[in-house]
Amino acid sequence: MPKANGTSKGLIKRRGTPPSGTDEPNGAALARADWDRVARVFGPLRMSPEQLKAFTRIDGSDDEPWDVMLQSMALDETSALKLLSDRTGLEYRAEPKLTDSASRFYELIEADFARQASVAAIEVDEGVYVVATSRPMQPSVMSILEDMLDAPIRLILSPRAGVANLINRGFEQRGDLVTEIVDDMPLDPSAIEQAAGAIGKTTDLLAQARQTPVIRLVNMILFEALRRGASDIHVHPMEDRLVIRFRVDGMLVDAFSPPQTLASAISSRLKVMTELDIANRHSPQDGQTSVRIGTKKIDIRLSVIPTVFGERIVLRLLDQSQTELDLDSVGMAKSLQTRLMDCVDRPNGILLVTGPTGSGKTTTLYAALGRIDRQSRNVMTIEDPVEYHLDGISQMQVNPKRGVTFAGGLRALLRQDPDVILVGEIRDPETAQLAIQASLTGHLVLATLHTNDAPSAIPRLLDIGVEPYLVTSSLLGVLAQRLLRRICPVCNGSGRFEGGTCDNCLGTGYKGRLAAHELMLMSDELRRLTSERADGVTLYEAAVGGGFEPMKVDAMEKVRQGLTDEAEVFRVLH
Repeated sequence: MPKANGTSKGLIKRRGTPPSGTDEPNGAALARADWDRVARVFGPLRMSPEQLKAFTRIDGSDDEPWDVMLQSMALDETSALKLLSDRTGLEYRAEPKLTDSASRFYELIEADFARQASVAAIEVDEGVYVVATSRPMQPSVMSILEDMLDAPIRLILSPRAGVANLINRGFEQRGDLVTEIVDDMPLDPSAIEQAAGAIGKTTDLLAQARQTPVIRLVNMILFEALRRGASDIHVHPMEDRLVIRFRVDGMLVDAFSPPQTLASAISSRLKVMTELDIANRHSPQDGQTSVRIGTKKIDIRLSVIPTVFGERIVLRLLDQSQTELDLDSVGMAKSLQTRLMDCVDRPNGILLVTGPTGSGKTTTLYAALGRIDRQSRNVMTIEDPVEYHLDGISQMQVNPKRGVTFAGGLRALLRQDPDVILVGEIRDPETAQLAIQASLTGHLVLATLHTNDAPSAIPRLLDIGVEPYLVTSSLLGVLAQRLLRRICPVCNGSGRFEGGTCDNCLGTGYKGRLAAHELMLMSDELRRLTSERADGVTLYEAAVGGGFEPMKVDAMEKVRQGLTDEAEVFRVLH
C-alpha cells in the first residue's frame, strides 16, 4: 500500500493547537501552508486545501474516508479510482475475475468482514494474495487482513460492484451450493408455504441466497417449469402479490403465487446462480448458468429489470436434449423441404428465415444445417445467444461488452475460409451489407430477419440500406414461419381424460408445437420489381402469381391432418 494514502489520512486527522499568528477556526491542526502541502500529496485527485481542512469535520471521515473524499471531490467512483491508480501506481481493473487459486482467502476470511471492508481476493501469486478493493484508504484494515491471511497482499483498485461480485462468487463456491436439481420435488401450495416459513428474515442478501429453503424453493420452481415443458419463467412482483408464470407452448399461464415476502429471496438466489450483483437492485442485468436434472443439462438465461414493485425476472430455459433439430419434427412438408434444401445446397447466395421472436427460426436453420455435409464444407455461425451445438460447426457468441458484434464477428468469420455462414440475426445496415457481400463472394449465408411474411423481407432489406441490385444478385429465397400448438394426442384436444384433467396437456387440449411455413423463391419478376423498389403488396401479389403459397395454406393443411385446429390457426395468423 503506497504511503500516500496512510500519510494523507494521518495528516488530515492530526489535531492540536494552531501555530501562533494564524486565524484557523475550530482549532485546526495545520497552518495554511501545511494544508497546501497535503493537497499536493493528492496530486491528480484535486483535493483543495479548503476541502482537506473541512474533511476532518465531516461525519464518517474516520470510518469511510474514501467515500467521504468522493463526495468532497464530486467525482464518480470509476473516475476517482482511475486517478488514484495514476497517483499511486496501483493497478485498476473494472471487472476483476475470480480464479481457483483464491479459494483459501474465502476459507480464512469471514464474509461480513470482506463486505464491510470491500475486499476480495482474485488470485494467489507466489504466496502473495492479489486483493481487489473499492475502499483503498484503510491501511489498518489491510494490515489486519495480512495478519488474518498470514501472508502479504497486493492491492488492485476496482469499483464496488466488481468487488461485491467477487465476494458473492467466492463465498458461494466455498459454500458448495447445490447446482443439480433432483426430480422428486413436488411444487404445490403446501410446499411453498413450508419453504416460506423456513426462510429467515435476514437482510444479508448473500446469506439469504444460500439458505437451504431458498435453494430448494428455486429448484422446485425450475423443476416444475421443466416438467410442464415451459420455455420461460416469469417472476412478476405486483403491488399486493408475487406471481410466477410459465410460458408453455407459447402461452403464458399462471403457475402459482408465493408470498410476496419471498420475492427478495428468490431474486437473490437466481442472481447468485447466474453470477450477477445481488446488491444491485436499481438497474437491468443479464446472466446465464446451467443446471442438471439427472442426465439432462439445462441452459438458463436470466434477465432482471427493476420495477416500481420490485425486480421482475424472466428466465429462458433451453433443454437441448428435448430439442429435435430435424425438418420433419418441426412440421415442414416434404415438398417444401425439397425446395428449401435446394437453396441450402447452393454454393453461394443468401437464404433468409423470417418471423417474430420465438417463432422457431433458429431451430429451422439448424435443422437445415444438420443436413449439410460438414466434412467437406466449413460451417461457421455468429449468434446471440448460441442455443444449439452441432458437431463439426464452429460457433461464435456475440458479446458487445467485449466488442464482438454481429458485424464485427461476421467480418472475422470471413477470414476463416468458411463455406456456409449462419448469421443469428440481421439487425443493422452494416451486418446486412456484410452478409450480402459474403453471399456474393462465394459463401452461402443463412440468416434471420424480423418481418411479418416472406415477401416483406425484400422491402425490409431495402429499408435497412441494401441496394436493390445487391438483393437481386444474392437473395435465393425467404422462408417465413409461425408456431402453432399441436392437439394433445392423449385427450384429442378436449383437455379431459378418463373423467379428469388430462395430465399430458394439463387440461389445455394442446401439447407441443409445430411450424406453419411459406417459402418464396426469387424469380425474374420478383427481381424486376425489387430493382424498381416495389412495395410489399406488389411483391406479395407477384409472388402469389408465380406460385407462392401463403402460410395459411400450410396451416390449414395441418388442420386437415388433425395436427392442430382452426381456433389455433386463427389465434396465430388472423
